[in-house]
Amino acid sequence: MDDVQVRDQLRKFVEERDWRQFHTPENLAKSISIEAAELLECFQWNSEGDRDAARMELADVLTYAFLLADALGESPHDLIVEKLALTKAKYPVDRAFGKATKYDQL
Repeated sequence: MDDVQVRDQLRKFVEERDWRQFHTPENLAKSISIEAAELLECFQWNSEGDRDAARMELADVLTYAFLLADALGESPHDLIVEKLALTKAKYPVDRAFGKATKYDQL
């Protein structure tokens, strides 16, 4: 399934429940943060984590991210490609390879 099909299925799901009224960019951004915290909780006491729970929490994070992109009139694919190009410029391979150093300290 491609991004457009996922978006269309999410739109239908939301529409069937009349939830668009709750899906403001602000509320969706909050929801991403909440779900990301729940994802982190899967690894709270064990670095291996609960894989099944993590998969479902990650799905929640991605769902809200897709919904937020849609609410902003953006394509998740295009946003990722654009940001990747910017990040590649910040972290050139010759300076960043094998390092976790922030770009302004490379």
